[in-house]
Amino acid sequence: MSHPESIPQQDTEKQPLIDLSADPFDLFTAWMKDAEASEPNDPNAMTLATVSPEGRPSARIILLKGADRRGFCFYTNLESRKGRELTATPVAALLFHWKSLRRQIRIEGTVTPVTTEEADAYFATRRRLSQIGAIASDQSRPLPDRATFEKRIHETEEKYAGQEVPRPANWSGFRLLPDRFEFWQDRPYRLHDRAIWVRHGMDGWDVTRLYP
Repeated sequence: MSHPESIPQQDTEKQPLIDLSADPFDLFTAWMKDAEASEPNDPNAMTLATVSPEGRPSARIILLKGADRRGFCFYTNLESRKGRELTATPVAALLFHWKSLRRQIRIEGTVTPVTTEEADAYFATRRRLSQIGAIASDQSRPLPDRATFEKRIHETEEKYAGQEVPRPANWSGFRLLPDRFEFWQDRPYRLHDRAIWVRHGMDGWDVTRLYP
């Protein structure tokens, strides 16, 4: 008689195992492509976790705006909480979770500012009202009432009427260079598949499968 908790063989084979021979950047790109085809909204949404100089962590959802072997780019007001924490303590963690695929990727690494040219180029691609908002908003700072913010938006729109909106000096981006990737794939009965890539030297990776 089979045990009631016995595992049907076919259930464990619904998803292929994570390929430990893969390059982590290439595997990320492949999973992101799958997410772009399946997620209903913002497949590039990610949790960004930062830490204060006092060691207090904080996390929020933001959007990935570029990824290559130099790292993962995102943009923000430099005077926001995340901007100040990344400047003071330039390490961070990213988390991508795609519910439609039952997958997640955790990434950790060091953070450096993007170049002025990169920040200018990305800012120029934003919708005009988003550009206006970047100037009008003192992100993460106390706001006495919504009317104050809307008034500043209107004043900024009038100031730059008929001309391009310049990138404010306190708005730029960061690039996270990974030193650790963890890929997670849901499998039946919580017998999930997990694997980590830990940077070894400049171009090498130590790869290990983990117990779920």
